[in-house]
Amino acid sequence: MSHNMSKTSELEQLKREFLEYTEIQKGRSINTVRNYDHYLSRFLAFSKANRAIDITDSLMREYRLWLNRQPAPEGGTLKKKTQNYYLIALRAFLKYLAKRGVKTLSPETIELARVGERAIDLITPTELNRLLEAPDTSTVAGLRDKAMLETLFSTGLRVSELCSLPRELDLRSEEFSIRGKGEKIRVVFLSPTAKETIKKYLDKRKDVDDDKLFPMNPRGVQRVIRFYATKAGITKKVTPHVVRHMFATDLLSNGADLRSVQMLLGHANIATTQIYTHVTDKQLREAHKKFHSRRKS
Repeated sequence: MSHNMSKTSELEQLKREFLEYTEIQKGRSINTVRNYDHYLSRFLAFSKANRAIDITDSLMREYRLWLNRQPAPEGGTLKKKTQNYYLIALRAFLKYLAKRGVKTLSPETIELARVGERAIDLITPTELNRLLEAPDTSTVAGLRDKAMLETLFSTGLRVSELCSLPRELDLRSEEFSIRGKGEKIRVVFLSPTAKETIKKYLDKRKDVDDDKLFPMNPRGVQRVIRFYATKAGITKKVTPHVVRHMFATDLLSNGADLRSVQMLLGHANIATTQIYTHVTDKQLREAHKKFHSRRKS
């Protein structure tokens, strides 16, 4: 074995090739690649495995136990959801190795940890209205915030997508394209109210040097929303994502089909969109109770 080979193990080399493949062929974001690198590096450090063939069933069992006992930054041990990120990265790596015909553990053997039903944080439609009405539109800042809230609720954008909107948004049409997660492009729609408020805000806006529609970073948007939630007397934690949830739930409870909602939210997988049906299922159950006549014997 050459001296060089002992410095970089076969697995280290394959990991590097996998990360390049993920970035270039799969077109994943730098962020995703960085996360995969972090999770896989921890796995390799734990396993001390040098070759792909060293990844076995029993090694996986030990690794899962180890993961389950890892301390979490916020105290306690790693949440099941976080453990799954490690396993997903590993599974993607094994899939890549299988594709290349490298002998190793089959990716199918990696089952993810059971995570409880994902709870969706929602506010009531009345609370949502109070939130949208909370900004004081007699000021430029208030107009900006109202335009931001209305845009979020009308489009269901992710906060990063909202922050990337250009100032020169074409307001002649009701729709525009947005490049979302995984570089996917989708079309979103502006309600008349959102369009109107954006126009008013741009008319009053003084600065000339910022080319963003809302010159703020995601943290700033979160702070603004928290401020208005408090002002509107909402005690639940309200984030930009809660507004996105409200957008999806609103569509579904008004009869939109799941596939359309998936397209509007830009979910790669319909399973992600399905978590919203729990909310509307509950509404269906209540409607059934209320309107389904008891058989008159």
